[in-house]
Amino acid sequence: MDRFLIHGGNKLSGSVRVSGAKNAALPQIAAALLTPEPIVLKNVPELRDIDSMIQLLRHLGAEVKREGELLEIKAVELSCVDAPYDLVRKMRASVVVLGPLLARAGETRVSQPGGCAIGARPVDLHIAAMEHLGAEVRLEQGYIVAEARPLVGGEILFDKVTVTGTENAMMAAVLARGSTKLFNCAMEPEVIDLGRMLQKMGAEIEGLGTPSISIEGVKSLHGTEHSIIPDRIEAGTYAVAGLITGGEVEVTDCDPEIMRSVLDKLTNCGARVEVNQNSVTTRPSEIRSQDVQTAPYPGFPTDMQAQYIALMTQAQGSAVVTENIFENRFMHISELNRMGADIHVDGKSAVIRGPSRLTGVGVMATDLRASASLVLAALVAEGETVVNRVYHIDRGYSHIVRKLRALGAEIERISD
Repeated sequence: MDRFLIHGGNKLSGSVRVSGAKNAALPQIAAALLTPEPIVLKNVPELRDIDSMIQLLRHLGAEVKREGELLEIKAVELSCVDAPYDLVRKMRASVVVLGPLLARAGETRVSQPGGCAIGARPVDLHIAAMEHLGAEVRLEQGYIVAEARPLVGGEILFDKVTVTGTENAMMAAVLARGSTKLFNCAMEPEVIDLGRMLQKMGAEIEGLGTPSISIEGVKSLHGTEHSIIPDRIEAGTYAVAGLITGGEVEVTDCDPEIMRSVLDKLTNCGARVEVNQNSVTTRPSEIRSQDVQTAPYPGFPTDMQAQYIALMTQAQGSAVVTENIFENRFMHISELNRMGADIHVDGKSAVIRGPSRLTGVGVMATDLRASASLVLAALVAEGETVVNRVYHIDRGYSHIVRKLRALGAEIERISD
């Protein structure tokens, strides 16, 4: 099992390019199942989760060709409609094939997904959405089994904001008969990007980026080309890497507008942040503690919570970080405390007192963003840190070792 060996203490400096957004790419790859015509996706990140989704589409009968960040998908015919556990267990996002398969084939059997152990991500919202579109759905031995011939438009009110639930409902509704209205929708940039791709394919969608989305079903969709938006979480992580090490780091090929909540919070902490059209530069600053609460977009993203806590260990004062999205997303804190951080968890809030002198130890990554926080902490820790189970970080950060080394970090991957 691979691990990272990191020698802390170097100030990072230089420029780092952001890859395409994993959370935008995964549903768009699934959306290729909606048409027999070719789909070409650009700026696709080279990640473990992308590999898993490609493997799943090939299992379903799609032809997938990849050249670097370019992906061509042809789902001319579906050889099956089963998404088995062995392929789905690796990532939660694989549930987004439910809507496309049901819309295209009228039936599907999708294993309940796996992925990071950061809390409950129930599939009941997905099931309810499909039922509102006329599907008969049941849970059977760990599988979601759904049938609908045909899907029909309806009204769907999500009990809580759900990104993948919104995406599944959109992809099912674009080929349903009649009109569909979605309420309490997720407004994340990744959802908007999927909607724009579907529009390019011929879907009739209105209200993207708002809580209410209207869809008029069409008989068929056609092929298209689409470029994945930049990964706002990767961009935020490298911005924090510059700040936590006291260096000057330029994050390029990003979209500052969709990471506004993170940049505003960093600025409120005293960070010197320069924002240009497609880049963000952080300069050496004295960081002050600031409270934050995670929230659905446009609020502070839960996917940046762990990295922000790592930064707060080096800030002046005390900060309270409240996690409102996932109940188990503080598993990195015990590892940070082993490195010398002063963090106390009280329910869904963590109190971080800084600055703390961190020292290198062996730590265990428990999920994707926890991995990133441990890497950030290791960059400022005295001595040597070994981050174990880095397969988590491979799910969401493309070429992270190469990128950090280019900024001056002493980090290497060790394989057993």
